[in-house]
Amino acid sequence: MTTSNHTWLYAEDAHEGDSLPHLTTQPVTHLQLVRYAGASGDFNPLHTDPAVGQAIGTGGIIAHGMLIMGFVGQMLSDAFGPFALRKFGVRFKGMTRIGDVITCTGKITEINEVGGETRATGTVQAVDQNGDIKVSGTFSAALPRRQP
Repeated sequence: MTTSNHTWLYAEDAHEGDSLPHLTTQPVTHLQLVRYAGASGDFNPLHTDPAVGQAIGTGGIIAHGMLIMGFVGQMLSDAFGPFALRKFGVRFKGMTRIGDVITCTGKITEINEVGGETRATGTVQAVDQNGDIKVSGTFSAALPRRQP
């Protein structure tokens, strides 16, 4: 299955141990965090007001953890398609700051049949330009089959 921008991973082509195509973001910007606050409804000033971040000891504003999880979700959707994800969860590991470039990676750890679907399960991670882990987690996605 393909869209104008992506080739999705087919069940026939997936193997345990395969790495997913990574996703690397542009540097995180203050404007991006303000826009995300508006879209998500999370207006905690820690994410938008540098003075608040200084006052509470984080050294300035930090990105919403859910924004970083969203980057990982985008990577998974790009790899498997917009309707394939069956399970996705992460643990937040570190703060993301303005200017950080986030790289999301994933690996298939198991392929099995569940309810008539071929499913890939695996691990995901997002790190900054220094290799500091921001989120890590797991996923399960249904893999499409090639049409005969």
